[in-house]
Amino acid sequence: MDLELTPEQQMARDTARDFAAREVLPRAADIDRRHAFPGDLIGKLGALGMMGVAVPQAWGGAGMDTVAYVLALEEISRACAATGVIMSVNNSLVCGPIATHGTDAQKRAWLPDLASGRKLGCFALSEPESGSDAGALRTSARQAGDAGWILNGTKNFVTNGPVADVVLLLASTDATAGAKGISAFIVDARNPGLKFGPPDDKLGIRGAPCAQLFLTDAQVPSEAMLGAPGFGYKLALGALDGGRIGIAAQALGIARAAFEDATQYALERKTFGQPIARHQAIEFKLADMSTEIDAARLMIWRAATKKDQGGRYTTEAAMAKLLASEVANRVAKEAVQVFGGYGYLTDFPVERHFRDAKITEIYEGTSEIQRLVIARGVLGA
Repeated sequence: MDLELTPEQQMARDTARDFAAREVLPRAADIDRRHAFPGDLIGKLGALGMMGVAVPQAWGGAGMDTVAYVLALEEISRACAATGVIMSVNNSLVCGPIATHGTDAQKRAWLPDLASGRKLGCFALSEPESGSDAGALRTSARQAGDAGWILNGTKNFVTNGPVADVVLLLASTDATAGAKGISAFIVDARNPGLKFGPPDDKLGIRGAPCAQLFLTDAQVPSEAMLGAPGFGYKLALGALDGGRIGIAAQALGIARAAFEDATQYALERKTFGQPIARHQAIEFKLADMSTEIDAARLMIWRAATKKDQGGRYTTEAAMAKLLASEVANRVAKEAVQVFGGYGYLTDFPVERHFRDAKITEIYEGTSEIQRLVIARGVLGA
């Protein structure tokens, strides 16, 4: 693995960093406070190629690699974790599966608008009774002859859902086959059989709207199926492997934000005649934070490189997501401690980082699920 970034990767990072500093960071606190979806920022990210970083140029994307993607996503998430996860879902869980498994007609129909930010995608897998046990989902797809498929069911925690134009969802086309009977569908969010509930009132990442999705006799054409019948579960697992690399990059951005804010504060705040950064207790915290952030970044780069090489990367993605999410939470917690009483106030951004970090240990596979995935990789199960 070459740790020297290519000119293209550097350009992706620097473009995202500049945009994040100018456009995203100044609005991050307001986005959080008002639970405001940053739609105009998403359009601008699309214009920069950030909503379809790894989508081939032939289908309207930037045509870059996964390493470039995580570099860009880290920068956006460092500024605003909510904007980062909106970008992550569209890239990893919607554009990725369509680009990998879609027909030319499906790619032509969906990818140019998704990659440009003209449209936004969401991924509907979790249900009220199937989260980590995705194979137990109950949403059904019944064949309706030449008319296509009729979808019924309920989905939970659909990030981007209330503002999405495209839904990539999983449904059972053969209830007797368990996970092998699950299929994937690309559905226009304007379908009259789809209805989103009110946005969830969340602890963090408040600018990324999330809601339940209700499907009531939603009719979709046969060509809405993504991949072969019964391939949906494998498709979802593959999408989540890529998605976990994205969430790891989001977690890294949150950790960096907390660390950089804490470092700046520690250099300015004085006690006993000197900046608190010169007290050993604070120095050790900052040293540990910096070390763990670098370790997480290297693990993310390894997972992204494995993905770009075309081989299996399930274990590496799970390791990256597990480490980065837990680092984000430890760093955010210590950053609050560095700020002392001020860290508990909404006047300072560190409490937002603390709230934003927690979800990275939960969505796209909890830390417990990551450990199961890693253990099976280690044991060859």
